Amino acid sequence: MGDPGIEPGVRLREGVTVPCHTLRPVAHCRADYPWVWGASTSKTGECRAIRILLFEASPRGSAQSPWLVLRQAVDRVPNAGFGMKKPKWVIAKEQDKKADANATVWLFGLHAVRDALMNPAREKLTLMVTPNAAAKLEDAIAAAGITPQIVDPRKFHPPIDKTSVHQGAVLEVKPLNWGRLEDVCIGDAAPRVLLLDRVTDPHNVGAILRSAEVLGASAVIGTRHHSAPETGALAKTASGALERQPYLRVRNLADAIRALQDMGYLVLGLDGDATVTIEEAVEGKRDRPVALVLGAEGPGLRAKTRETVDRLVRIDAAGQFGSLNVSNAAAIALYAVRENA
Repeated sequence: MGDPGIEPGVRLREGVTVPCHTLRPVAHCRADYPWVWGASTSKTGECRAIRILLFEASPRGSAQSPWLVLRQAVDRVPNAGFGMKKPKWVIAKEQDKKADANATVWLFGLHAVRDALMNPAREKLTLMVTPNAAAKLEDAIAAAGITPQIVDPRKFHPPIDKTSVHQGAVLEVKPLNWGRLEDVCIGDAAPRVLLLDRVTDPHNVGAILRSAEVLGASAVIGTRHHSAPETGALAKTASGALERQPYLRVRNLADAIRALQDMGYLVLGLDGDATVTIEEAVEGKRDRPVALVLGAEGPGLRAKTRETVDRLVRIDAAGQFGSLNVSNAAAIALYAVRENA
């Protein structure tokens, strides 16, 4: 092989150095390739196997990158991971990325479709409309630069639930990407954030997004596997807020809470049995960023969430009542922690 400038006996990153007896360059097992992590602390036999793969995969005198050679060789050899399986979290992350890349959402209803068409950040795929809906959305369709499929109302059968009120307009889109937690939770002088612990009803989440937009919340944050995903029903309930209000879904809510705390947030968990009201908890601290955590109706906050928040608080209510709908509670709580109260 051609010499890429790696001398024998040189150690790179956390990989091992393979003695260069018959080959040059030395095969360093870098962390860039998790399927050969097992070789980073491997025995002589396994490193020899890598040298053999490199030798067999690249003809003498080739200037091809040894790392490309190694990757191609490993891809061709069954069970070339030297008995080392990928960690489960790596597999889960790869699966999530693949699912995200292939995911699409069908939005329906004139309002939701119009707002999505007018959103330049929204990737639009397919628009199906009846002639009447096309006339009502003419300006939005022109702004989006998309060619609609005009369908006779009697033959209009979009791939959504038959009970959905589509008003003759459906739009297939890619889910919005709002970036990282830090991208949306840092910036304002004293931002307010809502976190949802197992709130799975899309109608509740849609209503929360509307309240969050009206009351100036920086973001609404749910969990990837136990919160309402972006759906047509959620978008219709949000009445356009889904296109403007950041809605993030994180892998682990406790980790997100700790990240917010590291950013200086005061994180409050809503609990009907708490002894302290929201107003009492933020007294003298309204200039700080505040995050409010709400649980699902019934079970409320999980034990881990309770342990992670800075304080449990309740809504100051007059008289006796059972509980508030989570979307109503979110609106009241956001209003109670506003900076200029």
